[in-house]
Amino acid sequence: MARFGRVVTAMVTPFHPDGSLNLDGARRLAKWLQDNGNDGLVIAGTTGESPVLTDDERLSLLEAVIGAVTIPVIAGTGTNDTAHSIHLTKEATALGAAGILAVTPYYNRPSQVGIEAHMRAIAGATSLPVVVYDIPVRTGRKISTAVLLRLAREVSNVVALKDAAGSPAESAVLMSQAPAHFELYSGDDNMTLPFLSIGGCGVIGVATHWSATDHQEMFDCWERGDVVGARSVNARLLESFAYETGDDNPNPLPSKVMMNLLGLDVGEARLPMGPPPAGLAERAQKVLDNLRAARSATR
Repeated sequence: MARFGRVVTAMVTPFHPDGSLNLDGARRLAKWLQDNGNDGLVIAGTTGESPVLTDDERLSLLEAVIGAVTIPVIAGTGTNDTAHSIHLTKEATALGAAGILAVTPYYNRPSQVGIEAHMRAIAGATSLPVVVYDIPVRTGRKISTAVLLRLAREVSNVVALKDAAGSPAESAVLMSQAPAHFELYSGDDNMTLPFLSIGGCGVIGVATHWSATDHQEMFDCWERGDVVGARSVNARLLESFAYETGDDNPNPLPSKVMMNLLGLDVGEARLPMGPPPAGLAERAQKVLDNLRAARSATR
């Protein structure tokens, strides 16, 4: 069993209509996600709009969710400032987080030496397990396999990678050389099934907001050797993967629309993400209807 479970959702952050943080909404959403197939949650990741949260908001959100659920809650504490990341990591540790998600420093575009030192500094600030998050499309830097291997081998609490680099072949190289305890989580929902074939253990997902049970079914199929069944479930999810982000409706806008459609009342995204484009709610309803129909047809 994966350390944090197989299906972990990077949770959206609920806001009131005036844009203020909705902690009651966060508790309700977290409980709903727990009850609907999720093994764990990530709080204040990119999907949670971490760039527009104050430190107080991040920490109060984390505290509220930890108190609302019994599944592991991983805190997104990585920023492009190492000292700031260390501060957030220490605070999250004190609040009782189950783990730390540390994204590659963004915008500054540091060297591989700088990235490695940054990750070592964050890991050194906590006794919690650390998941390194590699997402070059947002950060401008790919963490090299050599750096990831040194972190996995030499830093005892660097235990996993959330991989959104989009290169299963390179990820296969990593997993062929990483220590046995090191875990690979898909950071792109549409890469989850390919990653299973190279040693992946789970997904830290977005579409998992509304399809966690389908992901659990796909993992069950894979683990009992039913590759055809896993492919069938993955095919059922392709429309959700296409819906979850796009140039005109980037993540987390679609997930927020979907959660509102499901009655979870998470509000809209703060600027600069802005309000959802026209027609997104209608598309969400179609995605949900088609997913429900596909489930009924295959179960």
